[in-house]
Order: sequence, then C-alpha cells, then structure tokens
Amino acid sequence: MSQLRLLLIALCILVPAWAGHHFVAEHEAKPGDTFMPLFEHLMPAPLVSNPESAHAQGPHYLLEVTIPGPAAFDADAHMEGTQIVATNLQLFQIAAVLLLFVCFSGVPGHLRTGKGDYVSRLFAGFALWLRDDVVYPAMGRKMGAKFLPYFLALFFFILFMNLLGLVPGAATATASVFVTGGLALFTLLVMVFGGMIVQGPFTYWKTLVPHVPVLIWPIMFAVEFIGIFVKPFALMIRLFANMTGGHMVVLSFMGLLFLMANMAGHTAAFAASPVLVGFAVFIMIIEAFVALLQAYVFTMLSVMFIQSSLHPDH
Repeated sequence: MSQLRLLLIALCILVPAWAGHHFVAEHEAKPGDTFMPLFEHLMPAPLVSNPESAHAQGPHYLLEVTIPGPAAFDADAHMEGTQIVATNLQLFQIAAVLLLFVCFSGVPGHLRTGKGDYVSRLFAGFALWLRDDVVYPAMGRKMGAKFLPYFLALFFFILFMNLLGLVPGAATATASVFVTGGLALFTLLVMVFGGMIVQGPFTYWKTLVPHVPVLIWPIMFAVEFIGIFVKPFALMIRLFANMTGGHMVVLSFMGLLFLMANMAGHTAAFAASPVLVGFAVFIMIIEAFVALLQAYVFTMLSVMFIQSSLHPDH
C-alpha cells in the first residue's frame, strides 16, 4: 500500500507537469525581447492540441465552452460569446485535489490504530499540528471541530498548489490572482454567512460596530463594513504577490544570462552563469519554505477572521 501511494503521488505530480508542457504553445520571442518570453511563463496558458502551430494557424483548444458575452480568450476569432477554455492552472488545481485524497487516504487508519506508512504518519502529524496549534486555540474545541475539515482542506490545497509550482515545467496556480481570489471569496462567505447563522442576521450586523456615540456610528459602520471585504482582499493579494514575486526573482536571474549574452557576448554569460544559476537555485530553496509559510499564513488568518465574525470581541 505504501508503494502504491507513493506511485500515485508521483503520477499526480509528473502527469500534470508533462501535460502542462506538452499542451501549451511556446511563447514567441520578438527581436531584442529578452525577458518577456520568460515572464510570460507566469501567465495562465490555454491548453491546445496544436502547440507547435498554435501561433501560425491559431490555437485548437482542448476544452472550450462558449457562453453569451464579449469575446475573452480569442478576440481575433470574431466569435460571438465568451470563450471559457481550460488552462494549465486547472491541471495543477486538479492535481492538488487528487494529492489531498491520496496523501490522506491512510491518515484515518493511522489515527485509529497507530499503524501506517511514512506518508500517513507525516500528514497525520501535520493535521494534528494544524488542529492543536492553529484551529483549536483560536476557535475552541467545540467550534473548531466543526470547521476543522474546511481549514485542513484549505491549508493542504494551497500547500500542494504552491509546491507543484516548483516542479520543472509546472505552473503555480496560486500565482494567479483569480485562484487566490476564489480562495479568499470562500473565507468571506464563511465569515458573513457563518456570523449570521451563529449570531443571527440582525445581531451580526448590530455587533459589527461597538458601543460608540450616535453621531459617529454611521462612520464606524462604514469603516467596519469595508473592513469585512478588506480582510479577504488582503489574503488574496498576499498569497498572489508572494508566489508571483518568488518566481519573478528566479526568472530575473535566468533572464540576466540572456541579457548578458546579448550585451557582452556568450563568453561573459558562461562565466557569470555559475553565480546567477546559484542565486536562482537559492531562491528556489527559499520558495519551498515560502510555499509552506504562505499556506500557513492564509489558513491562520482565515481562522482568525472567521472566529472574529462568529464571536466578535465587542
């Protein structure tokens, strides 16, 4: 069972990386354009069946749905309706979900019997740490137990997407503001609707503002109301900016090699390559730590924001 689980984990990592590289059109380099082809790898890329001829003949999308609205992905095709196409980001979001099921398939049995393989023990330890050191201290045992499945799924879903972005040929789903915005939207919905369910709709909005003089109550209500949306917005931007920034630094070091080759010759580029590649590798090592840190920060802040909505201090 241990070997099968490791094989499935490897497939969840390698298959999306291969598909993301095989079904994505190469970025065209314009004369004198050194950096843009590199930085375009940070952008979501549609999955196409003709990656070699996509620029010359037009892309043939692997998955395409057209709904009423303005043209979105293929504005030059003069098609009526908005085209929704599958991108490489969806590959790694699906891979992260599959990794959740594979990695945690042995955790319940390990917690019941104390037996299990290395993967089960590892993720059981992570789950217990998240429960005992993040969720329960903030929300209490009773309320924390109700929300624990959500926070576990949120933490590991973000963690797996962050780590998958470090695989060669892969894309970082959390480097897209739309993905982080969707995650933050779930936190916002749980904050608002959870607060109204626990406190009651009227009480939730009443306790939004503490006891203040009547004259400044409208101002305080406006500030607190805006604050409801600022909190998940900060979650969205923080995760997006950290994951994008790390990749931009790595690509900047690699882009300097091409820039140096154009400006000073290939000999100078080869001479500087050990230093520049070494810095890029160093940043990649730091990114592995940032992947875990940002998953923890997003989850911890979500716990705090939701708890404050369920049981406001004031």
